[in-house]
Amino acid sequence: MRRRTVTPGAGLEETLDNLAASTAGRQEAPAPARAPRRERDTLQTEFAFELPRGYVDDEGQVHRNGTMRLATARDELKPQIDLRVKENPAYLSVVLLAQVITQLGPVTDVHTGIVERMYATDVAFLQDFYRRINSEGHTHAAVTCPLCQGSFEVDLSGGRLGES
Repeated sequence: MRRRTVTPGAGLEETLDNLAASTAGRQEAPAPARAPRRERDTLQTEFAFELPRGYVDDEGQVHRNGTMRLATARDELKPQIDLRVKENPAYLSVVLLAQVITQLGPVTDVHTGIVERMYATDVAFLQDFYRRINSEGHTHAAVTCPLCQGSFEVDLSGGRLGES
């Protein structure tokens, strides 16, 4: 782009006319044809789950439904510097789950104290759920019926038996 200067003797109208005349004489390159816009692939970053037993809060309410987000590299690294994890490496999953669970019933501030008070079956479920969504990217698992040997897929995110 060239810089244009306005001299004191020339008026603004004259400068604009000169500019219009110089650009009209040039041929502009045709605009490149735009490719048709494709719909962007979306990435699911939050997954709903239903706990097998449920978290019981201080008021005695049971919370079974929640959401977990995908973990980031920071989520994986942060527990490594936590003193509780350094003292007891088994505590790593508690810290990690507390970071990635975004909601548990109406509770949106999920912290290590909440995960500590969960039943062991729920923590084991959440650990498996975490592994599935972060390594495989989905909550489905291929299973085989022990009676008929039929293969099918189930969604591990929750749902009661017999519900669709």
